[in-house]
Formats: sequence, structure tokens, C-alpha cells
Amino acid sequence: MPGATAPRTDPAPLLPDASPVRVLGTPALEKQDPALLRELYRRLVIGRRYNQQATTLTKQGRLAVYPASAGQEACQIAAALALGEQDWLFPSYRDTLAVVSRGVDPLEALTLLRGNAHTGYDPRATRTAPLCTPLATQAPHAVGLAHAARLRGEPVVALAMLGDGGTSEGDFHEALNFAAVLRAPVVFLVQNNGYAISVPLTAQSAAPSLAHKAVGYGMPGRLVDGNDAPAVHGVLAEAVERARTGGGPTLVEALTYRIDAHTNADDATRYRTDDEVAAWREHDPILLMDRAMRELGILDDELVRGAADEAEALAARMRAEFHADAELDPMALFAHVYAEPTPQLREQAAQLSAELAAEAEVQH
Repeated sequence: MPGATAPRTDPAPLLPDASPVRVLGTPALEKQDPALLRELYRRLVIGRRYNQQATTLTKQGRLAVYPASAGQEACQIAAALALGEQDWLFPSYRDTLAVVSRGVDPLEALTLLRGNAHTGYDPRATRTAPLCTPLATQAPHAVGLAHAARLRGEPVVALAMLGDGGTSEGDFHEALNFAAVLRAPVVFLVQNNGYAISVPLTAQSAAPSLAHKAVGYGMPGRLVDGNDAPAVHGVLAEAVERARTGGGPTLVEALTYRIDAHTNADDATRYRTDDEVAAWREHDPILLMDRAMRELGILDDELVRGAADEAEALAARMRAEFHADAELDPMALFAHVYAEPTPQLREQAAQLSAELAAEAEVQH
């Protein structure tokens, strides 16, 4: 069959760069907007303190679990800042900082991880999907929402955040194929921190990079230094604009590193060395920004002090509000599950209601 084996598109433009995109420490730094660099620095400092305080709350029993994003703050913040107000963010369980950077109240962003509710914020009001604990299941949801918005003529872009482990899930591949065929306005951000819990990337994929997977679906793949905040922001902003203007989806792989353990239930010393962690600490996103901005002469004492003060104020508020136990209605467990409750759900609700009534009678 003549032409049957010819590629439908030229794969060359879809291939990621040979080296990760970088801004800090390169001539491209001088072309950056100083106001953007200051805002990125401020948010990085606040974000690091947010991670530290949430981790401490877990150790105190105030949070059931906390998957810290310490070391990955540049990805989290850049993802939120690259989106417009009308756009949607689809986070994974490690992306609470991205949710907070999107404008969600920090306490509401942690409600799920506290074990108090399925989600602590209104997804429609915040245009932020609930934190997704199952790996990659939010990716097809992002594609569906973005495609539906485009059918309605709305200039909406959806950004789905995943880890490297999520790229081994079927949902990831289905979402990329769906998005590419429909040319849906979606950006997929993979934060490659080297491990899916304890499984190294080399045990998951033999591809040259995760960004190369984009080519097989017919979309561009971009590779970026995930600890270089302005680089991540630039690559994501470009991908968002491309999606908004009808260019279709993009897969972005950000090379980063999880400084803390997977969660408070994980012992990271069993699968990685202290030397490895120390090497990545030298490539810390805050440290990189600090050095670059001092070289440009745009990091002054006022900005450093102001960011630190904001960070401590947030940490103090988190401590104060998490110190008090939340008043919960157990019956709320059955709300927002189905628009019309199923017979099984009504039966379970009735059973719990009877148990609560009996317990209340005994207490009185």
C-alpha cells in the first residue's frame, strides 16, 4: 500500500531538546522580567516553609499523612502561575503547594490529608480539581474538561500534574492519546523526582526521557530543569498559550528531586544514599534563585525579610488553626457522592445515622 508506512507527521518538531531547558545561570536570565523573578523567589520561600510546617503537623498527629513537595517547589509554583483565572488545575496528592499557589486557602488544601473530608475546597469556585490520590486518574478528567470547554467555545486550558510513577499507569497513556487525537487544550506536567515511592525511574521506563513519550502520541515533548523556577514557568506558559490558541496538548517533563521521604510513612534511607540527597540540595530551587538574583542585583534585604516574614506568618496560622480539632458531621460522608443516592448509599447512611443516634443516647 503506497504511503501506508509513511509517518503522518514529522516527528522532529515533537522531540524534546537534548538538554533540559534552563534559565538560571545562562544568558537567558538577563531577558527575564525582574518582577516575575521576585515573585517566584517570594513564593518559593513561602512554599518551603509551608512544606516544613505541614510535615511537622504530621509528626504531631495533626495531619494523617503529608506527601511533601520540598525540593519540587519550583514546579508547583510555576504550574499555578502559568494558568489564567479561567483555567483548571488537576493536581495529584503531592501538589498541595500548587493548589495553595492557585489561591486556595492553605488549611482547605490540607483537609483531605487531615482525613476530614474528600476535599476542603469548592472545585468549581477555585477551578482546581480535588487532590488526586490514585495515580494518574486525574489526567483523563483534565482532557475531558478541556475538550468540553472548547466545545462550548470557552478559552479554557487544563493543566494536569503527575509524578514519574504516574506515567506507568494506563490512565496516563489513555489521557495523552485522547488529548492528542482531539487536540484538546491540555498541558501534562510530569514532575520526575527520580522515584515512584522507592522504585527508581530506571525500573519504570527505558525511554531516553519521559518527554520522549509525547512523540508516540503526536504531541510535543518538552524537557526542563524542574528546579529552575523561571525555566519551568516559561516552558509551561508557552505550552498553555499553545493549547489556548488551538495548538493542542504538550507533555512537559520537569527534572527535579524529592528532598523529603515519600510521606511520613516512608523510610527513604532504604533506597537512596545521603550523598545523592546532598548533591540535589546543592541544586535546591531557592538556592539557585538566590544566587541568580544576587548576581543581577535584584535580591535586596527588604525582599528577603518580607518573604521570610510572610512564610513565618503562614506557619503560625497553620499551627494555630490545626491545634483545634475540627467539628465534623459524619453524615457528610454521603454528600456529593452521587447526584441521586443509590439504594446502597441510602442503606449505609441509614445504618450510620442509627449508630450515631444510639451512641448519643448512651452518652446522655
